[in-house]
Amino acid sequence: MPNIVEEFNEYRSKMNDKILADNNKVIKRIFNLDTNTYTEGALDVKTKELLGLVASAVLRCDDCVKYHLETSYKLGLTKEEVVEALSVATLVGGTIVIPHLRRAYEFWDALEDQDKN
Repeated sequence: MPNIVEEFNEYRSKMNDKILADNNKVIKRIFNLDTNTYTEGALDVKTKELLGLVASAVLRCDDCVKYHLETSYKLGLTKEEVVEALSVATLVGGTIVIPHLRRAYEFWDALEDQDKN
């Protein structure tokens, strides 16, 4: 059975390396801005990750949802906290978000399973 967490991270890492190797100043600045946005500030890091997760789900970006799910998991957010944030995303985004909600549940389960093995 394929490990969707490992596959996602390997692909993301490979492609990020390829993109950043082109040495495009604008792209590098966007990547840097993205990284710095999720650091501690007036809002704590966990809150920012949940905000990123909600925005990603509403925008229907599965890669973004996976990224924020894994980061939330590593930060120690509970499934209940994540699901509550995803419920806000589903309400705001409407029923078109439900397929992304399904994939989010699948990915969270894979994160939990990874720790069990």
